[in-house]
Amino acid sequence: MPELTPQMTLLLLAISAVLLVMLVVSILLRPRVFTQYLEHMSGIKLSAREVARVYKKRGKAGVRELFLELIIHTDLKESPRITPDTPPDRELVLPEERL
Repeated sequence: MPELTPQMTLLLLAISAVLLVMLVVSILLRPRVFTQYLEHMSGIKLSAREVARVYKKRGKAGVRELFLELIIHTDLKESPRITPDTPPDRELVLPEERL
């Protein structure tokens, strides 16, 4: 096994330090990346602080519940209210040429 010179040891330490910094930064940016993804995919805006707070309080399951609640709330807000008196949506049942 070749011996490590002081320069090689210093180089390995520098590379290890850079990798460690990259790991810490990627862990710290997870809430921000999640909120950007959520906004891009669903249009729901959420703060990274809120995601971090929920994760700290309730873990992954809490963030999943928050996400599902927001999706359901947004969907209910945007979709028309359906009651028993609402006529059926024929476009979904029959092709356009049969209407």
